[in-house]
Amino acid sequence: MSLAYTRARPKFAGGRGERCVRVDSIYFRYAPGTETVNTDALRSAPLRERRDAGLPTPAGSRWTRARHAPPGTRAPRGARGFSEGVYAAGVARAGPSPTSTAEAPRPRSSRAADVTSSRGRGRKKRERGGACTSPACVRAGGGARGQAGRVQPSGIRHVRSWSNIPFITVPLSRTHGKSFAHRSELKHAKRIVVKLGSAVVTRGDECGLALGRLASIVEQVSVLQNQGREMMLVTSGAVAFGKQRLRHEILLSQSVRQALHSGQNQLKEMAIPVLEARACAAAGQSGLMALYEAMFTQYSICAAQILVTNLDFHDEQKRRNLNGTLHELLRMNIVPIVNTNDAVVPPAEPNSDLQGVISVKDNDSLAARLAVEMKTDLLIVLSDVEGLFDSPPGSDDAKLIDTFYPGDQQSVTFGTKSRVGMGGMEAKVKAALWALQGGTSVVIANGTHPKVSGHVITDIVEGKKVGTFFSEVKPAGPTVEQQGEMARSGGRTLATLEPEQRAEIIHHLADLLTDQRDEILLANKKDLEEAEGRLAAPLLKRLSLSTSKLNSLAIGLRQIAASSQDSVGRVLRRTRIAKNLELEQVTVPIGVLLVIFESRPDCLPQVAALAIASGNGLLLKGGKEAAHSNRILHLLTQEALSIHGVKEAVQLVNTREEVEDLCRLDRMIDLIIPRGSSQLVRDIQKAAKGIPVMGHSEGICHMYVDSEASVDKVTRLVRDSKCEYPAACNALETLLIHRDLLRTPLFDQIIDMLRVEQVKIHAGPKFASYLTFSPSEVKSLRTEYGDLELCIEVVDSVQEAIDHIHKYGSSHTDVIVTENEKTAEFFLQHVDSACVFWNASSRFSDGYRFGLGAEVGISTSRIHARGPVGLEGLLTTKWLLRGQDHVVSDFSEHGSLKYLHENLPVPQRTTN
Repeated sequence: MSLAYTRARPKFAGGRGERCVRVDSIYFRYAPGTETVNTDALRSAPLRERRDAGLPTPAGSRWTRARHAPPGTRAPRGARGFSEGVYAAGVARAGPSPTSTAEAPRPRSSRAADVTSSRGRGRKKRERGGACTSPACVRAGGGARGQAGRVQPSGIRHVRSWSNIPFITVPLSRTHGKSFAHRSELKHAKRIVVKLGSAVVTRGDECGLALGRLASIVEQVSVLQNQGREMMLVTSGAVAFGKQRLRHEILLSQSVRQALHSGQNQLKEMAIPVLEARACAAAGQSGLMALYEAMFTQYSICAAQILVTNLDFHDEQKRRNLNGTLHELLRMNIVPIVNTNDAVVPPAEPNSDLQGVISVKDNDSLAARLAVEMKTDLLIVLSDVEGLFDSPPGSDDAKLIDTFYPGDQQSVTFGTKSRVGMGGMEAKVKAALWALQGGTSVVIANGTHPKVSGHVITDIVEGKKVGTFFSEVKPAGPTVEQQGEMARSGGRTLATLEPEQRAEIIHHLADLLTDQRDEILLANKKDLEEAEGRLAAPLLKRLSLSTSKLNSLAIGLRQIAASSQDSVGRVLRRTRIAKNLELEQVTVPIGVLLVIFESRPDCLPQVAALAIASGNGLLLKGGKEAAHSNRILHLLTQEALSIHGVKEAVQLVNTREEVEDLCRLDRMIDLIIPRGSSQLVRDIQKAAKGIPVMGHSEGICHMYVDSEASVDKVTRLVRDSKCEYPAACNALETLLIHRDLLRTPLFDQIIDMLRVEQVKIHAGPKFASYLTFSPSEVKSLRTEYGDLELCIEVVDSVQEAIDHIHKYGSSHTDVIVTENEKTAEFFLQHVDSACVFWNASSRFSDGYRFGLGAEVGISTSRIHARGPVGLEGLLTTKWLLRGQDHVVSDFSEHGSLKYLHENLPVPQRTTN
C-alpha cells in the first residue's frame, strides 16, 4: 500500500461537521460521510515510514492536510497551506507493494495551488501576495509567494506547481534502517547527503572558491533533486571565501596607510598577516550562501542555510527542532545547505566521542551525524583522493579499495590529513563507518578532477564504479581486481608450460564438451526459457546451443591444440650483432585479455582455448542472458586447466561491474576483445582509455555483381552470403549491381530468390530512380541490418563500386562476382578491407573456415592484427640479446669491435 498525494482545490479546515486530527504536528481533516479512519495508526506511524510505505487506512479516505495549523484539535478557518490527499488501498490508486507509487494527476494550475481562499477577488490577491511565517520558510529566506501552498510528501515525488519539469517517480526498494548491499542498488536512494570537503570547494591557493567545480556539483545535485530525490549539502568553504574577502580589505587599508606614511616600494615588502579562521568564517558565510543560492536559482531550486555546532546535537530540543526544520524544507523541495558555525565553534577536543555517538569535530562527522539523524539512504563524501586505499595514496603499492567492509579495517594504513580542512582519510573512514552502522550507505570519491571523475555524484547514484563503497555485506568471492591479478599470475605460469601440456589442457576441454553435453544443454535451456519474450529471434538463435554446435566446438578446439605446438617462444628472426653477440625475436603472450561477449555462450570455450594455446591470462564477461550456460562452461574450462595447476588463468567475471568499469582497469588488462553487436563494440571503444581494443564496430559487407558475372554463381553467392546466417557480422548487407544487368534474366533471378527467402529489400537512391514502383528507399547506405534485410544499389563501373565501398563500408569483408580476371584483380588490389573475395561467399570470413581453428573476433584495424584473429593474433614479440661482457663503448670509433648485423637462419616451424 502506498500514498497517492495530489494538489487540489483549496479548502477550509475546521468547518461545520468537520474535525481535525493532529499527527506529528500535522493536521489532517477527515471528510464527512466516509468511513472511519484508524487515527491511532496515524498517530503511531513515524513520519518517515508514513511517507515511504503509506498509511494503513481504508481505501478512499480523504483528508485535508494543514501545514501551519496552530495547536488544538481543529485547524482554524482560513489557515494557510491546505492541500488534499487520498490514502488509497489496492491497485486502483496505489501499487500492490510498499515500494510502488501511484500516479497522481497534475495540479489544476499554479494559480489555484497557491490560493487558499475562494471568497472574493481582493482576498485572493492578498492571499497570493502574503508571506509564509513558518520557521522553515523564514529560514529558507522569507517565505516567497508560492512556498506556502506547496505540500509534497517526499516519499512519493516532488511537485512544483510553477515548474514545467515533468514528474519523475523514484521507487523505494530499500528496507528501512538497512544500508544498500551493492552499488547497483544506489539508484534507489531517495534521500542523499553530499559532503563537499575543503579541498573540493577551495582553489589550490586555499584562498577563494573553485567556481568551476562548484557549478558542476550544483548542476548534478539539481538534476537529482528534479528527479524527485531529496538532496542535502554539507559544505565547507566559508573560511576560504572569507579569507579572500578579508585579504582584499587588508590590502586596501594597508595601501592607503602606506601611501600616507612611507614610500610605495615598501608596500611590496609588506606581508599579509595570518587571518583568524573564525573571523574568516564570519566574513565568508554570507557570500558562500549567496553564491549557492545564485547557482541553484538557475535550476529553479531554492536553497536554505543551516548553521550548527556540536552542542546542537547534544540538546534534545535543538535536535528535534533541527530535524523538523530539515523535514519541512525537504517537503517543500528546498535543498538544505548545512555547515558548522565556524564563527563560534570551539576547537575540537580529542577523544571526545561518547559511546555510540560521534562528535561534530569537522564536516565529515557533521555529514555522518546529519545522515543518521535524517535516516538518509546515501552519504557521498567528496575529497581530493579517489577513495580509500589500502596504504597511503603516495606509496607505490597503494591500491584503491572498491568495496570496503568494516571487518577489513585493520588492513588499511592511513597517511596524513588533507592539505586543507580539519580531517584526513582516517576521519572520513571513521565518520563513514558510524553512518554505515546507522543504516546509511557511504561512498568516498574524488570531486576535484572533473576530467578524471566526470559527473561523480550522478555516476555514484547510477551505481557506477566510482570511489570506495562502504557496505555491511562482505563481498562474496574475489573482486574483479583480484581476478585480474589471478589471471595474470596464472597466465604467466601457463606460458611456462611445455607446448604439449597446453595442448593436453585443450584436448581435455574438448572431451569435456562432449562428455558433459547433457548438463550444458540443460543449463542453456534455462537461459532460453528466461530469455523467451525478452530477446529478438536472431539473439535467441545466437544464445541457443545444440549437440551439433558442441561437436563443432570440440573439433575446433582440437584444431587449436594441434596448431599450438610451437606458437609461444617461436623464433621469428635471428641476427648476429657482433662476435658472440646474437639477437633473437621470439613470440610471447600479450598478457591478460578481456573478452566481452553477448548472447554467445559457444564463444567461451573458443576464446578460452585460444588463450590457453597462446599462454594468455583471460577475463571473461558474458551477457546475463547466458549466465547459466557461461557458468557451467567456465567450470569445465577450469577443470581442464587444473590438470596442470593453472586453474586461475581463466576467470569469469560474475560481479555487478559494468562494462565501462572493466574498461578502466588499464593496469590489469592488456587487450580488450568485444564480441557482440556494433553498439557494444562502439561503447567499449569509447569507454576504453589506455587499453587497446581489437574488433570491428560494424560489419557492413558488400557484394559487387559485375556485368560479366555468371548467372549460376550469382544467386548461390547472394543466397549464402545473406540468408544462411543474416545475424552474423560477415553477412551481406549491401548488393551492388552493374547498371547493364538491370531488366535482365539475371537480375530477375536475384529478385525472385530474395522474395522466396523473404528478404526485405531497401532501394538505394540510384536503384529507386530506375523503378516505377520501388521498395522502401533506404534511410542510410551505411546500415548493418543483422536480419533478412538487404540494400540494393546500382553502379556504373567497378571503380564506382570500389568508391561506394570505401565511402559506406566498414572495411570488413567485400566480394566481387565476375568472370573477368582482370576486373577481379583490380577489385582485389584496390578495395581496402580486411577480407576481399572473388567469386566466394562473404561468410568465408571466419577463423575456422580460414583454418585458424577458431577466432576471437574479426579486426578491421590496421595495427597488430587484421581480419579473423586466431592464435597468431594473440601473440606479441620480445627481443632476446645474448652476449659476453659487451658494452656500447666497444663499438666506438676507436673500439675493438665492429657491428656485423648478419642474418642467421631461423629454426623451421613444425607443421602438423
